[in-house]
Amino acid sequence: MRKIVACLFLLGAAPAWAAQNSPDVANSIAAALRAKDYEQAVRLAQSALQKSPSDPRILAMKGIAYSGLGKTHEALAAYDQALKIAPNYLPALEGAAELEYNAGSDRAGTLLDRILQIQPNNSISHAMLGVIAYKHHDCKSAIEHFRASGELLSSQPAALEEYGFCLVQEGRAADAISVYSNLTSAAPQDTRARNHLAAAQLLADQPRDALATLDPILQGTDPDAEALDIASNASEAIGDTPRAVELLRKAILRAPDNASYYVDFATLAFDHSSYQVGIDVLNAGLGRLPKSAPIFLARGILYIQEGQYEKGAADFETAQRLDPRQAFSSESESLAKVQQTGGGEALPTIRSRLKTHPNDPVLLYLLADTLTRNGAQPGSPEFREALSADTRALERRPDLALARDLLSSLYFKQGDFNKAIEQCRRALRDDPNDQEALYRLTQALRKTGKTAEIPPLLKQLADLREQARKKENTQNRYKLVEPGGGASQPPPQ
Repeated sequence: MRKIVACLFLLGAAPAWAAQNSPDVANSIAAALRAKDYEQAVRLAQSALQKSPSDPRILAMKGIAYSGLGKTHEALAAYDQALKIAPNYLPALEGAAELEYNAGSDRAGTLLDRILQIQPNNSISHAMLGVIAYKHHDCKSAIEHFRASGELLSSQPAALEEYGFCLVQEGRAADAISVYSNLTSAAPQDTRARNHLAAAQLLADQPRDALATLDPILQGTDPDAEALDIASNASEAIGDTPRAVELLRKAILRAPDNASYYVDFATLAFDHSSYQVGIDVLNAGLGRLPKSAPIFLARGILYIQEGQYEKGAADFETAQRLDPRQAFSSESESLAKVQQTGGGEALPTIRSRLKTHPNDPVLLYLLADTLTRNGAQPGSPEFREALSADTRALERRPDLALARDLLSSLYFKQGDFNKAIEQCRRALRDDPNDQEALYRLTQALRKTGKTAEIPPLLKQLADLREQARKKENTQNRYKLVEPGGGASQPPPQ
């Protein structure tokens, strides 16, 4: 409807390129479009273009007709031809932008920006650009465009979810509450929308409001596990630990194969010194999920609080074996930054870049790390190359913690336990909270028989890991408001 109205509106204009076709011709095409007789509209447009092949009005209406027939390639060709003649012709810009948007083309953003240069308050263009920015993980731009789209957004649930998520991601959970409130008001029975609102309220330090939001779900006969988990966190935030425990137990019963609920229970047990209760729940979790690194890690923490250091160390070792990258995740953010700087490329690409930058410490580390992750074993040429590359990386940048941790691991693998201990101690001098170094140090000390030092190190590691777990718990609340999969649809035309 919007496109046809735009075409009719432009019939009153009479620029130079319109002189060869009378208003009656354009009126006839517009009438066919109104009647959704797209075949007739195409025929009339083609006839008119034989007389005036450079009339962007007719080309744009031809594009609309082809689009109505589902012939997107032909429609886009017509719009593009119109734009070659009149680069700022709005109906052609809008039609081309919609087609490119639906196709997921990067060109859509360029076309929409051109529309906003002509019509800065074009709400549809702002909404589409908000969705595009969200898909490119540019939440700052997405927020600005979503805000500028005004009331239009209230009729676009998918875009509202993305708007709310971006507000949360940018630390504006309080602002996101009104967005999620609109979603919940529009669909009061939508459990997912209600969970999103409650998660935003919890992030905004409004736990009582979160509980009130979730109450209709909690009072139901079969409450959603995610709602139970959020409500448990909210109950703990207001000091109602018994209810927090009860709700989390229900979440576990509702979704017994979700490891995060068992780990959340371990956190509650840790905070209230109920270590054995937490261990019992984690044992039940391992009965269902025997290869869950997070559950082994959580149980190891509680064992150590109980003074059962050998059991704790064994669980840490199992967690490390099951998931080497995530078991002790203090390095995760640093690793992401290093890989963004050096590029997490495949081995041939890293080697190629090293030919140009042979002394780049990040690239040298990435080479060593990639060789190691590819299975380089002690004594092999690949292992020797990894050891050499990592050593050179540290010579050029001694503060590269990831390289230091990797070097301690390489020494440990080849049985040089004293050298591994030395590297761990150097890493801990730079960062006393380096979980990877602490863990490797306890392993190497055990191998050398120096066990007296191990219990306090394990206690330090367990405390650090629990602090990291609480931080991860907050980050997981952000994930609760992330929109689900599926492409967002453009606003109605």
